[in-house]
Formats: sequence, C-alpha cells, structure tokens
Amino acid sequence: MPKSVWEKLAGDEAEAIVFRRPLQEAVDFDITPMIDVTFLLLVFFLVTSAMDVGRAVELPPARFGKGMNPSQALVITVAYEGEESPPSIYLADGKVGSPLPEAPDQQRSQILAAIRDSIAAGKPRVLLKAERKVKHKNIARILEIINETPGVSTYVAVFERD
Repeated sequence: MPKSVWEKLAGDEAEAIVFRRPLQEAVDFDITPMIDVTFLLLVFFLVTSAMDVGRAVELPPARFGKGMNPSQALVITVAYEGEESPPSIYLADGKVGSPLPEAPDQQRSQILAAIRDSIAAGKPRVLLKAERKVKHKNIARILEIINETPGVSTYVAVFERD
C-alpha cells in the first residue's frame, strides 16, 4: 500500500517541503501628474491674482524709537560716492557746502570741533544721516568719533538718495 504524504514526512527519508512565496510586483507611484497639476494651479493663481501696487500702506508709529527735531541738533550727513571711493561727510543737513577732507585725522578733528561748537550753542545732540548704500564700517567710525565727547546724545537716520 502506498504511503501517504504524512507518513512520508514522519519517516526517516522525509524531505523538507519548500513553499514558494508568490512573486510580488513592484508598486510604483507616479507623482508626475500631481506635480503637473500643482504647477498649473500655481501658474493660474499667479496670472489671475491682482497686485495692488498703487495702494498706500499705513504703517504704525514706532514703539521703541523717539523722534527728535533736527533744528535742535548738529546734523552730519554721510553721502555715498560709489563702491570704490570713501563716502563724503558734510557738517550740514544734506550735501550743503564742501565735504570734509578724506584724511581720517582731519575728519576727526573737524567733527570734534563742530560738536564742541554745537554744545556751546546749546545743542547737545548729534543727528548722523547716512544714505542707504553707505557701509556700516564708515558709520561706525563716525559714531566712535562722536562718542568721544561726553554728554552728547546721538541719533542715526538712513535716507534714500534723491
């Protein structure tokens, strides 16, 4: 009588049965259509949105700064003269008169003299106005000169060139 599968497995000559796993297909998720739709929506909203360029924006007043009257202070103007040349320094509100000489020692002495004259006239404030493109190192050098005089209040303003 032939042996059953179970009897064959129970015997000494039993062979291991290897079960094959079914082959799995690789699942690919193609997101190209989703990216296309996203870009189409982006282009649609960019094209159909209306920009309000001419509308004025009301800015709230500054909370941490305080204004000052330029007529009650010595005004020093620093004008941008280009990337390669040092800025021009004027002891006036704007580019009035001739600028100070380019030598740092002469600038220092003339700024200190103007500050002393301003204090003697009852104006212990200095307003340093600089054009937007003037480098910070030039402003810092002038601020160091101003701070050599005790009892002077220093204000800094940045303005656009007309």
